Amino acid sequence: MVWLKFLVCFIVILFAGTKLARYGDAIAEKSGLGRIWIGLVLIALVTSMPELVTGISAVALIKIPDLALGNFMGSCLFNLLIIAVLDIIHRPSPVLSQVHYRRHLLPAIIGISLMALAAGSILAGQQLSGVTLGWVGIPSIVIVIFYLIGIRQTRRRELLHQAECAPPTTGLQYDGISNRTVYFRFALAALAIIGAGIWLAFIGDEIAATYNWSTSFVGSLFLAITTSLPELVVTITAVRLGAIDMAIADILGANMINMANIFSADVFYSQGPILSSVYSVHALTAAIAIVMTLVVISGLRFQGRRKIFKLASWYSIALIALYIAGAYAIYTLSSG
Repeated sequence: MVWLKFLVCFIVILFAGTKLARYGDAIAEKSGLGRIWIGLVLIALVTSMPELVTGISAVALIKIPDLALGNFMGSCLFNLLIIAVLDIIHRPSPVLSQVHYRRHLLPAIIGISLMALAAGSILAGQQLSGVTLGWVGIPSIVIVIFYLIGIRQTRRRELLHQAECAPPTTGLQYDGISNRTVYFRFALAALAIIGAGIWLAFIGDEIAATYNWSTSFVGSLFLAITTSLPELVVTITAVRLGAIDMAIADILGANMINMANIFSADVFYSQGPILSSVYSVHALTAAIAIVMTLVVISGLRFQGRRKIFKLASWYSIALIALYIAGAYAIYTLSSG
């Protein structure tokens, strides 16, 4: 029965995710904000909502901080793996060769910085992450502040880019759809994604409990994959629409939000600073995500025009290998 619920939930996400990508693309056109900004903030916020709710539920209801941290960190891993999936399904050329390198560089660097802050705080234990403001750890506060500063700087760079580029006067793709219709349908799709994603997180928790998997493994791999399904569906749809910049921005933005969500989970975890209450295996997950992000940056910087055997780019193979190796290491350490 639980797998049937999983299937129903996935179908809802599949349908709503395609609509979210389409109307998100329409908002980018009509608002003039651009695909990168819409993907980095608006769509990333919607698709990351299941991780947020799952993390808060893990610390507030069942008092398992490892489940929350594992979900946040593991979602970053899976989100980066999605880039490999996008590259494979984008048959004409390597997917990262179709995006603007400099406009994605800052979000990627911010994501690395946030993950490094979280990993360092976990490894430092009480020496650093035990420093608190009330019951909330100072490192968690620093992470969310750094996220907000990063978003502000990214927006400034986007405004400079838009000022340098003249807006298109012809060839508007969504000119025949009214603004009201676009925003209303985007809101409906967002609500469906959030609702189904939250339900999916609880279904994943039920499946994990049924098979008696460890909390670190469940959070870092199984729940992380299930709560990242909205990102998978939305980004695949965006690539098929030709909105590749929006797809990559969604992934990088979702990873930034996942790290900022540590602060929210810390607020709801009243038993002390969350980063000093979890196992060090989460630092390993963060380290793997950092390396995977560096691979993505390299793929953005050195934009090859050919794929290996016309199937996948070198960075896709590297991302897949890192994810598999990381999943095995996380499973082994968690079991031990």
